[in-house]
Amino acid sequence: MIIKENVQIKIDERLCKRCGICSEFCPQNVFSVRNDGIPQVTAPENCTSCHLCDWRCPDFAITLEVIS
Repeated sequence: MIIKENVQIKIDERLCKRCGICSEFCPQNVFSVRNDGIPQVTAPENCTSCHLCDWRCPDFAITLEVIS
């Protein structure tokens, strides 16, 4: 069972080193990568709040915030 919450995904471009881990590990394909290598949220409605993107980000550039 997938529990879906209202989540806001924030990417701090200053901290991001463009490694692509977030987009590679996202099981729901929430991210795409811009030409400059920065990830962007292109399918936020697919996010299931699994937190793999923020847990695996080596630079703490991604945060998920549950919004009510």
